[in-house]
Amino acid sequence: MHDLKYRLPQKRQLKTSIPGPASVSLAQRRDGSVARAATPGLPAYIVEGDGGILVDADGNSIIDFASGIAVTSVGASNAAVVEAVRESVGHLTHTCFLSAPYESYVAVTEKLADITPGDHDKRSLLLSTGAEAVENAVKIARNYTGRSGVVVFDRAFHGRTNLTLAMTAKSVPYKTGFGPFSEDVYRAPMSYPLRDGLDGVTAAERTISHIEREVGAENLACIVIEPIQGEGGFVVPAQGFIPTLFNWCKDNSVVFIADEIQAGMCRTGQWFAIEREGVVPDLMTMAKGIAGGLPLSAVTGRAEIMDAPIAGALGGTYGGNPIACAAALAAISQMEELDLAGRARQIEGIIREELALLTQYQQVAELRGSGAMMAVELVNSDGLPDAMTTKKVAAVCQRAGVLVLVCGLDGNVIRLLPPLVISEDILRDGLRVLAQALQDEFDTQPAAAYAGEPAGKR
Repeated sequence: MHDLKYRLPQKRQLKTSIPGPASVSLAQRRDGSVARAATPGLPAYIVEGDGGILVDADGNSIIDFASGIAVTSVGASNAAVVEAVRESVGHLTHTCFLSAPYESYVAVTEKLADITPGDHDKRSLLLSTGAEAVENAVKIARNYTGRSGVVVFDRAFHGRTNLTLAMTAKSVPYKTGFGPFSEDVYRAPMSYPLRDGLDGVTAAERTISHIEREVGAENLACIVIEPIQGEGGFVVPAQGFIPTLFNWCKDNSVVFIADEIQAGMCRTGQWFAIEREGVVPDLMTMAKGIAGGLPLSAVTGRAEIMDAPIAGALGGTYGGNPIACAAALAAISQMEELDLAGRARQIEGIIREELALLTQYQQVAELRGSGAMMAVELVNSDGLPDAMTTKKVAAVCQRAGVLVLVCGLDGNVIRLLPPLVISEDILRDGLRVLAQALQDEFDTQPAAAYAGEPAGKR
């Protein structure tokens, strides 16, 4: 994997413990002014980022395996994005597209029509956040079908607004104390090959039976699915699951919505994760990696569905802000010019290579994912989800200068979301820190290793 041009040295280096004194001081200031619910996972406060490196207030250079939760795919200060933002902000900070339009909004929607699956006539709506995109996609589907039911899946995460919290599965911390939530949202079984042992078609038939019994196709506006689940544990459904669901939706005039907010924009080795099985969704939601770190989201879909709401029915004050649109055009150009989809596939190969030996441990239930969206699911000696070890290993990595995140409904999945522009040297360095932390933890546990079939083989 060839190196790119970087502004900051691409090397892990610790000058203090993490957190260092400057970060500790900032944390104390945070405690006096920031709501408790907005408590960061990393105790180090970041002042610079470039490529695969974050630099904190104490001068520590930390390897970034989070990308702002899949946001800074082109890097945290990509030169092309920075220049596009600088140029844009010098001319226009905001007008609200619905009040006084501008060209960059139109240019982004044209680009989304080009890169999203299918050659049908498309329309797009630009917004600010992923949750806003999901909520508007549901509104559009309800308007188009005249129905109200929404089906989502086990372990799904779709956002933190009232409607999207109803769609999100995990209660703590996302839903605790925030109800009641929106009605007519129903949860169906998701394909989870590691746990259910079902092939994709069989799993889909189970899901369809559940939907027909508990919701009824005649009441259903849409199905909303993450082609690869994000917060729910980077669960990759078995091959055939999504196409079978899509065909059922088509036969029953149900809008099929692919939530590509975390998995999209080259993250999984193609523009969008839904493409791995050739499905062309009716609507797609996008955010996170779309604009190189600036707040932008989108709903893109079939023209006849997107155009169903009347003029003025959709929008938002900041949706498609001109600075964010300029950043998006630059970020997408970088994805094309640097072939970041191909680079994501190379990253997957390196991750699988560096972590291959971990599959000899029974505590590694599975190494899974696609492209630069990879995960390690951990279990205890009884085969049950092991959130405690997962949290401990993530903390060890942080102290060593490697930022990894935890996910999964059971909190037992380490997820890897490196920037797609990360250098091979620091990618391998960070993976070796993670592998060593896991091995050290396993070797202190009883019956840690065994000679049978590696648990991660699937």
